[in-house]
Amino acid sequence: MEKGTLVEFRLNGERRLAVAERPEGKKHWIVLDERGQSHTLHPRQVTYEVGDGYKPSDIPQFLKATQANLDPSSLEVAWELLVEEGETVDPAEMALLLFSDQSPVFCYTAHCLLSEDRLYFKQKGERYEPRPKAQVAELKHQLEMEAQRQLEWDGFLSRVAQALTGQAVEWQSSDRPRLEALERFATLGEDATHRTPALETLLHLKRPETPEAAFQLLVDLGLWSPHENLFLRRSQIPVQFPSKVLEVVHQRLLSPPPDLNSDRLDLTHLKVYTIDDESTREIDDGLSLEYLPDGTQRLWIHIADPSRWLEPGDELDLEARRRSTTLYLPTGMVPMFPAELATGPMSLVQGKVCCALSFGVILDPAGAIQDYRIHPSLIKATYRLTYEDVDEMLELGVTAESELEAIAQWAKRRQEWRQSQGAISIHMPESSIKVSDDEIIIQVLNDSPARQLVAEMMILAGEVAARYGQTHNLPLPFRYQPQPELPPEEELLLLPAGPVRACAIRRCMPRSEMGITPARHASLGLDTYTQVTSPIRRYSDLLAHFQIKAHLRGETLPFSVEEMKELTMSISTTVQEATLVERQTNKYWGLEF
Repeated sequence: MEKGTLVEFRLNGERRLAVAERPEGKKHWIVLDERGQSHTLHPRQVTYEVGDGYKPSDIPQFLKATQANLDPSSLEVAWELLVEEGETVDPAEMALLLFSDQSPVFCYTAHCLLSEDRLYFKQKGERYEPRPKAQVAELKHQLEMEAQRQLEWDGFLSRVAQALTGQAVEWQSSDRPRLEALERFATLGEDATHRTPALETLLHLKRPETPEAAFQLLVDLGLWSPHENLFLRRSQIPVQFPSKVLEVVHQRLLSPPPDLNSDRLDLTHLKVYTIDDESTREIDDGLSLEYLPDGTQRLWIHIADPSRWLEPGDELDLEARRRSTTLYLPTGMVPMFPAELATGPMSLVQGKVCCALSFGVILDPAGAIQDYRIHPSLIKATYRLTYEDVDEMLELGVTAESELEAIAQWAKRRQEWRQSQGAISIHMPESSIKVSDDEIIIQVLNDSPARQLVAEMMILAGEVAARYGQTHNLPLPFRYQPQPELPPEEELLLLPAGPVRACAIRRCMPRSEMGITPARHASLGLDTYTQVTSPIRRYSDLLAHFQIKAHLRGETLPFSVEEMKELTMSISTTVQEATLVERQTNKYWGLEF
């Protein structure tokens, strides 16, 4: 290098041109850029020598001439010519190939193109080698993908800015991964997987990189409520039904499957009472009283028959199995079956002929089961009553509904009989929390005669089903509860009657369990018991229906002993999780209230 040599060097990563002015020490040179500013360079810092005979004032014009010829796409043509032979080039040879000119401006332009290129050529010493075709194709794909990602990122940020100003936004499918990352981070915090997109978004918006900030951003974007249920989100409980399941529902509604029980017992002549809360939409039980010729009264407990609409192992069954239970939350329910089926053909709808599994029971004067029968049936719900309606009718003694009065009397005898068998009654008030448009309504549900009536009839149906299963050695999801060790009577009497004493007893009660072997249920005072009265809302009840109905038809049971063991274990785990979510959510809204 000598005075007047135009050289290229890098300053903070930026390409710069300067003219050699004078040596500095043994190896360094002082160079002047276009502003006359001096820089001390070691030869190793020089990235390209353009040529001799230049002054600093020539640099702007030289750069202008270079810029005029900088067309990166021209490298593709040169690459196509060179790749077949695998020939390497230096900037001077490339200038001749591209511009048919090897003057300093064109040689430097070729140098700039080659040194900036990351696609067609790679540097080897002073020369450049064309990349193989497959490698170029892969690099092109990567660049396209990167450009697409940048486009999606810019679009996402634009939509976020819109949403934050309160404008309506139509989110794109490409936005979902980033929004889902925010949801995961807000829900699970540091335990969330794939947090990077969420952190990038928060960082760009200059918000703290915390779960709380992610939660607030989702609220600000209008995607979450300020009361978003994180307990539900942290659970494995699915909220939406897969599209495939909804398609099956649509098909079943248009074209119901053949009824496996074509010989259903016609009980449409009986007066049927359904008794529920006013808000209940899944009507899964009804009650009747039949007067037999000899004057005997037969109680009928009619249970909705959702198994009429599905088969073990089909899409609907597997989805119900995955959910295991309907989740009841203050803000609404998460159903086990899609609402179109659950509140429609599966329910005992007033005034319509419905499929049911009916339990006919004759009790002896004390309230014990004297005789029973189980039939797939057809019924027609006569009255859709609330608990309040029934309480009022029983209090007034409405003579036109003598059947209801008789059912209530049998329920009282039944309760007294269970008490004589060692049943442990714990009367604790329950609460109902409902939230509508952020208005919180809490009601205390007292243990009224109507609720006791329905509870006794459901327990009776459970005992009948369990007896049938035990008699015929059917693997059913039996419920049982070990005998508790209660404090001595004199100790309990020292406590105030009511909730205080009830709480003391309840603390001693072991958890009820589920298994395929019948065993005593201590608090109910029954030697065998299973739940069958809520098959639309509890999968264990539906399992019992599948087994009992198959046996009544004389067919092979759909679930073997081993399969039933596995299913009861799986159901128990899922139901425990659902119960925990219900409790946590009720506690949240109780505190909010």
